[in-house]
Amino acid sequence: MYHCRACGEELFRSTEKFASHCGWPSFFSPLAGDKVIEREDRSHGMVRTEVLCANCGSHLGHVFAGEGYDTPTDLRYCINSISMTLEEKEI
Repeated sequence: MYHCRACGEELFRSTEKFASHCGWPSFFSPLAGDKVIEREDRSHGMVRTEVLCANCGSHLGHVFAGEGYDTPTDLRYCINSISMTLEEKEI
């Protein structure tokens, strides 16, 4: 389970992580829709969708759609690894 580094909220499961080869951890879905906030980001001369922790408002990264990855959602939550911690659990 991946948690917000700032507040500890559970955000993403490793089962939704995939190799996008972009250099940052990529997920095709958050743990639940209410765990993250998505908002328009027009910084750096482009339009993107910013992803924030819904619990504390910390910036996590961005989400991109329609890039053609073979995932169930065709979304790539490109999350900065410094914004999360990984808690390994036995299954």
